[in-house]
Amino acid sequence: MKEKVADTKEYWRWQEYHYVVPNKSWKSKDVITAGVDVGSVGSKAAIMIDGEVYAWAITRTGSNSPDSAKKVMDMVLDGTGLKQSDIKYTVGTGYGRVNVPMANKAITEIACHAKGANYIWGSKVRTILDVGGQDIKAIHCDETGRVTSFLMNDKCAAGTGRGMEVFADLLKIPIEEIGQVSLSIDEEPPPVSCTCVAFAKTEAVGLLRKGWTKEKVLAAYTRAMAIRMANLVNRVGLEREFVVTGGQSKNMGIVSRVENILGVKALPAPNWREGGLDPMVAGAIGAAALAKALYEKQGK
Repeated sequence: MKEKVADTKEYWRWQEYHYVVPNKSWKSKDVITAGVDVGSVGSKAAIMIDGEVYAWAITRTGSNSPDSAKKVMDMVLDGTGLKQSDIKYTVGTGYGRVNVPMANKAITEIACHAKGANYIWGSKVRTILDVGGQDIKAIHCDETGRVTSFLMNDKCAAGTGRGMEVFADLLKIPIEEIGQVSLSIDEEPPPVSCTCVAFAKTEAVGLLRKGWTKEKVLAAYTRAMAIRMANLVNRVGLEREFVVTGGQSKNMGIVSRVENILGVKALPAPNWREGGLDPMVAGAIGAAALAKALYEKQGK
């Protein structure tokens, strides 16, 4: 009898990367600032030169927030010729913002995502949906990226990046393919439970045993996530200039369903491979922009 080999592939593991804007250089007189966003699932860092993005990095958050902050900062500095001592001011944000050792100040991820969205998409942005590793935030801001109101979901991983990781492993679908797979159905199924990731997983296993396809189960869970997100956005006050930040900004199954429920198209996410800015790094970019403002205020 042939022995069955266990599937050890980590379907949940998303891409980590480092990007330096080409044809951009720095000199000693530049105001160099940084933002470090230590999330519950991912850590991001961004460096700005005179208020313009120069480099960013994304990596997995480990069990220790200070170590995760140091790791992503080392990653973003790599190959730039910059040293930590060259950075004039650093803002820490995210789930682990109070444990960023190199930070001069900690600012909430809500303020940083609003500022980052304002930088990435411009002053027209008014409504932001940020899907973090363990929570969802709906944010309303003004033309400067200042938060005017916000709402967060209850503390549960369902409907978040971590929830998607659990489903990727359960269904054995690479997490970066989940969005497209969830759309490969003929008809939208009823949504599954989305109040707790453990309950949703148990329900999904039951549906698979009943004969549901992986695509149908994933569509049902994704739709349930989208309903929760859209409800939060409607409650905070939807305006047409709407964007999605965080890791799920790359999940077309989520984004397209949220758009359908809200009846509004999100502003398209830039393609970082073609010189755009990655919405997953919005919090770190906003933190770096706020760091510049704080450094200049401190100088005055």
